[in-house]
Amino acid sequence: MIRRRDLWPLGATGFILAVTASWWALALWSVPGAPEWLERTRSVCFNITESGLPDAKGWLLLLGQPPSMMVLLMVGWGEEVRATLAHLTSSMAGRALIGSTLLLTLCGFAAAGVRVAQAGVPDVVLASSDVAGSLTRLDSPWPDATGLVNHQGEPFTLASLGGRGALVTFAFGHCETVCPAVVHEARAARLALAADVSIVVLTLDPWRDVPSRLQAIHGQFQLDPLKDHVVGGTVDAVEAALDAWEIARQRDLRSGDIVHPALVYLVETDGTLAFASGGARVDLIELAQRLGWRNDAP
Repeated sequence: MIRRRDLWPLGATGFILAVTASWWALALWSVPGAPEWLERTRSVCFNITESGLPDAKGWLLLLGQPPSMMVLLMVGWGEEVRATLAHLTSSMAGRALIGSTLLLTLCGFAAAGVRVAQAGVPDVVLASSDVAGSLTRLDSPWPDATGLVNHQGEPFTLASLGGRGALVTFAFGHCETVCPAVVHEARAARLALAADVSIVVLTLDPWRDVPSRLQAIHGQFQLDPLKDHVVGGTVDAVEAALDAWEIARQRDLRSGDIVHPALVYLVETDGTLAFASGGARVDLIELAQRLGWRNDAP
């Protein structure tokens, strides 16, 4: 039988377990139809990567929260907790309560383990169009867009490229399919070319990819810290920019995800949009070589 003086230690322990379970659930699982503020909180608190899981800092926060709360409990009320635990273990009902709690905890760890094991960036393969060599030049001017900022909080314009050519694509931080694949292909193409060009990622999701999140997305996509840019801004500014770039997209109001095509523009040093590609690295390499973007040094 639970004594009155056991209620406080049990309540405090139960509170810690409930907070821990909620904390881990928020970090590991995205809830379909969840309000936008909740998804944004989840992303900011745990630095959610393209795999849908926290980054290293997020895991440190998750793993450090339970023991730190238990330490505080034991420092303040250690004697009471130990007395309650001794009382519970002295009866069958108490031992059943402890056993049930341990079983639920193990089930939670098992569910978390399954979630981690099943996570990862989906293996999306961007097929070559086989027509890169026959594509005609666009010769379109750099789209007129204002009010944009990059991942460093600086205003972003054509001048931000520092006179480099650029691979410009469109993605969002919560994307787990096309976006990371396109950015990966752009990075791989640049590496193969050994070309001094920038990669620019304009967010498709200004509601969640707020300016303060752009730096984390830059790291998430493993971009060059010196010459690559993740670009965003206010919702109105980003939407206007996407319209100027003529990017087709549709936002799911329930999940916040954006349906969009895989698209990479090859932009010359003067801002001329030369070609548009589906993003496969072989196409990007072929088109870039037509522009002279290669290192001819031996």
